[in-house]
Amino acid sequence: MPDKGARIFATADIGREALDRLRAHGYRVEVHTDTEPPSKSLIIEKVRSGIAALITTLRDSVDEEVMAAGAGTLRVIAQCAVGVDNVDREAANRYRVPFTNTAGVLTEATAEFAMFILGAVSRKLYQSEKLVEENRWGSWHPYHPFLGDEVTGKTVAVIGTGRIGKAFARKCLCLDMDLLLHSARSRDEKFVGFADREMQLRYEAGFSRKRRTASYVSFDEAMSRADYVSLHVPLVMPGESDTPTYHLINREAFELMKPTAYLINTSRGPVIDEAALFDALIQERIAGAALDVYAKEPLPADSPLRDARLKDRLRLFHHFASGTRETRLSADPDTGMAGRTVQAAIDVLEGHYGGNPTRMPYVVNKEAFLDEDE
Repeated sequence: MPDKGARIFATADIGREALDRLRAHGYRVEVHTDTEPPSKSLIIEKVRSGIAALITTLRDSVDEEVMAAGAGTLRVIAQCAVGVDNVDREAANRYRVPFTNTAGVLTEATAEFAMFILGAVSRKLYQSEKLVEENRWGSWHPYHPFLGDEVTGKTVAVIGTGRIGKAFARKCLCLDMDLLLHSARSRDEKFVGFADREMQLRYEAGFSRKRRTASYVSFDEAMSRADYVSLHVPLVMPGESDTPTYHLINREAFELMKPTAYLINTSRGPVIDEAALFDALIQERIAGAALDVYAKEPLPADSPLRDARLKDRLRLFHHFASGTRETRLSADPDTGMAGRTVQAAIDVLEGHYGGNPTRMPYVVNKEAFLDEDE
């Protein structure tokens, strides 16, 4: 049973239903209700005051200073996000504080958003809306004032074939797209086999006019053959792996792309070299791009990506891919980020899974507790 006096501080209101689950378990929950993030000093003050759990978002810097402030009292950091770039993993391990994330529950929301913004930039939906909004819609003409590019039947490169990448690829099947899959880590040939079987059935049923294909290819082949390139990789910095993804999409990558191709990013902003993207768009080396993530967020007012010359080919969104009511707010840990965040905190505080963090499904830094698995 939980300590009835245990306190939890949430740096953002993740939804009343989910937070009420913690209250029902006997915890005292304190919430930063302002839509802007709390100051670093406030977070340290709360941690130093003896909270047992800290609920965070990507906005919060959870570093050595925060860990030190909670030494001996802070038992878990529950992140309401998939990414944990804001958490100092090394410091968390030294202080033996498990931190968790919400991987899994935002798969479909993110995948469908990538598909929607792909369509938005390709079919020029923003330009059409502005035309009507500004009362500039004149008489009908076959190709004036502009035309978009049809998505159905094109070739899409899926860079990164984890949960979200494969979910996105599945959605592309419905648009009769050829799939070029690329992964620097592993290949899911079983997925390719199932995708190929569906493509065959769609062709036999007359749903597709042409037999479509799915295959794993090299990065260079994916970039050079695709009409659309959609990014679904984690951010891996140089030195962290033999296959870093920082600035994976750089000037050399843009040189490989077709001038008619589009780039879609719902993964992590630094995967793209934004200076190289700006040049590629300005010089019309690619047809367009749609972004939900950036090297710095919120997107700075002076970012070159805000250049008015790019408005006809660049769509910018506010890190919104997981922004559905179900995904963000559901208290069900199998459905919502809020529910999974709360469940992760409960697992640690109440000693579920034998009290061993390595067995807890949402703990990220399991390596810090391997001795408990012996």
